[in-house]
Amino acid sequence: MNVHRAIAPPKAGPLQRAGDWLMRHRTTIQAMQWTVVGVYALLLAVPLFLPLPGRTATFWNDFTRFAQLAFWGVWWPFVILATALVGRAWCGLFCPEGALSEFASRHGRGGAIPRWVQWPGWPTAAFALTTLYGQMTSVYQYPKPAALILGGSTAAAVAVGYAYGRGKRVWCRYLCPVGGVFALLAKLAPLHFRSDPFLWKLSQERGDKPGPVDCAPLVPLRTMRGAGDCHMCGRCSGFRGAITLSWRSPNHEIVHVAGATPKPAETVLILAGLMGLAMGAFHWSASPWLVAAKQAVATWLVDLGATWPLTATLPWWLLTNYPERNDVLTLVDGALLVGYLVAAALGMGLALAAALALSVRALGRFEARRFHHLAQTLVPLAGAGLYLGLSAMTVTQLRADGILIPHVSAARALFLGLAVAWSAWLGWRVTGLYAGTRTARAAAIACLLPAWALPAAGWVLFFWVW
Repeated sequence: MNVHRAIAPPKAGPLQRAGDWLMRHRTTIQAMQWTVVGVYALLLAVPLFLPLPGRTATFWNDFTRFAQLAFWGVWWPFVILATALVGRAWCGLFCPEGALSEFASRHGRGGAIPRWVQWPGWPTAAFALTTLYGQMTSVYQYPKPAALILGGSTAAAVAVGYAYGRGKRVWCRYLCPVGGVFALLAKLAPLHFRSDPFLWKLSQERGDKPGPVDCAPLVPLRTMRGAGDCHMCGRCSGFRGAITLSWRSPNHEIVHVAGATPKPAETVLILAGLMGLAMGAFHWSASPWLVAAKQAVATWLVDLGATWPLTATLPWWLLTNYPERNDVLTLVDGALLVGYLVAAALGMGLALAAALALSVRALGRFEARRFHHLAQTLVPLAGAGLYLGLSAMTVTQLRADGILIPHVSAARALFLGLAVAWSAWLGWRVTGLYAGTRTARAAAIACLLPAWALPAAGWVLFFWVW
């Protein structure tokens, strides 16, 4: 493996030394990655050969329950929170899919990356489809759908790695179902690898000839201005004396970088994906609206004399079907579930888009770039919602095993309030970049109020009303 010669300042700070350590200790990191691969495989595969947990099973005495808690109660909430704090370090240092895909790429056929793979909408589409399918098959509750979805994603990552790229993470860069989510959350991270264009140019003028950087996620290092694509693996640390692990304001990328290149797929992921579809995925099991819809449809079908959709089922890999657990979704249940999630995505997405459009118009002439930039200000609120939903499963699973976490309600309220305040502050900063007058800025902020209130109201319903 080629390792470039790091050009460090005479007195490197602790962060830069940490980044350089990552660059020099690739073998240690790879050993850690393969350890995670092994743990991941055990958690995914072993429950398939065990009976479903009984009513008295806990994560202390049942491996399937332990795996459920590990995946959905610890693993994913931790990854979401960590990405917002330290960037995509999970992707670069721990992720089993990334490690396996890169390994397959190094030993694969090394094909050129086709244009269809590079379509920017894949992460958003994959996130939506995976979320829908996961809810249809109860991925959080049963090991078989978890193995099918997570294992299927891993198999696809390996196949893409084998087919395309030469030692690169093509899957992670273009196709990963959660790659778009991680890219958004990493924009909030106060820790990032900074590329200094002045020092880069100075190194070139000196005639420095460092070895190449093996950047697996294919980040253009010289022009890197944000943390969304960087996997924080440290392989580029010290390159030309221009790339260093550094602190920054957690507001910096949203305010000063995110608006430079509009990305419509990211906007759809924020508005309809994270704040609509994902919220619906956590809500539906507790929603009285869905219960009312089921009752209305059932009454209508009975009146028509067409009762078969009320009893017809599908295999577990298409729709939840575990009669031994009294957990079966009929065709009507499945159709209404999908309809509820799609309605949540479209309803919330369109409502938020309308608020953003009115805000942009209040600033003056409508410009798509401003619309997409304002959408980025909602990332803290979108990420907080995702974390609240996942951590709710943590609390539920622990409570089922007799472990009560104190002050959960107050902590949720505080977390949600801070997220709303953060998005509001970012909205204030971004509108200030475009507003010609104070009146225009105030009008734009007023138009943004529903964009903060609607998602917050959704979580209030889930945690404190329903």
